[in-house]
Amino acid sequence: MSANDKKRQSRRKFIQSTALVAGLVAFALTGIVPVMRDDKRRLRPPGALDEADFLASCIKCGQCLQVCPVNAIELGDIDDGFGIGVPYVAARAQACDFSCDAVQCILACPTGALTYNKPPFLPVRAGAGLAKPPLLKIKAQDPEPTLNLKERMGLARLVHPEACLAVRGKGFKGQTRGPAFAGKMRYLDVDRWKPIPVREHPYERALCDLCVTECPIGDAIALEAFAAPDGTQRLRPVVREQCVGCGVCEMVCPLEEAAIVVEARAPWQEGGV
Repeated sequence: MSANDKKRQSRRKFIQSTALVAGLVAFALTGIVPVMRDDKRRLRPPGALDEADFLASCIKCGQCLQVCPVNAIELGDIDDGFGIGVPYVAARAQACDFSCDAVQCILACPTGALTYNKPPFLPVRAGAGLAKPPLLKIKAQDPEPTLNLKERMGLARLVHPEACLAVRGKGFKGQTRGPAFAGKMRYLDVDRWKPIPVREHPYERALCDLCVTECPIGDAIALEAFAAPDGTQRLRPVVREQCVGCGVCEMVCPLEEAAIVVEARAPWQEGGV
């Protein structure tokens, strides 16, 4: 093969590779890939606009990632279609526990894709609005104990009540999620400002109530009594209207598959969930 032939072959390979990469990106941006993968709904960071407006406003600068003290924010991959490079929270791996107090991701956003106050022409989505500012438990003694959030990220739901330890009347002892789990949270009894690995904060509960006690928001979830099929009185987690969808309950659930999960952008329904 002559030198010219080698050059032509090399040029063809380069063009083919470039076209393949461009095609993959274009394919993802069409939104077809997520549709093929059941169009997963991402849990967006606090203060996110409704999905279409959020995708249109976010410039994928990554500022929100850089300021999150627990690294709860990730960026969408190529299979996120229009959401490629857009921030989201994978609650089971690392929830938003509001360790920053003031929700720094909102303050860092340069475009208003994350915002405390929507412009007047963007209405509050039905079921997304909070009746009152959420009380941050760890700030309960502060002069301003509430978060300046008016809409929830999502809503927690007890999707596997049959597996829930509380419903089964069982306790929990040890490291929730095991010794290898890398998720972090802040604990007032350790350090108000320094989140630590959850594995370094073992629990001992006669009846598992981690989703209730570790929820950072006051009055967002509680254990309530109910009559089991065998006639015994049991307790189960009940999500209340103050739930903001941060995902802490999902993260700390000690089961292999969380009994309670956060549904992104899920609306509140009168009468509970």
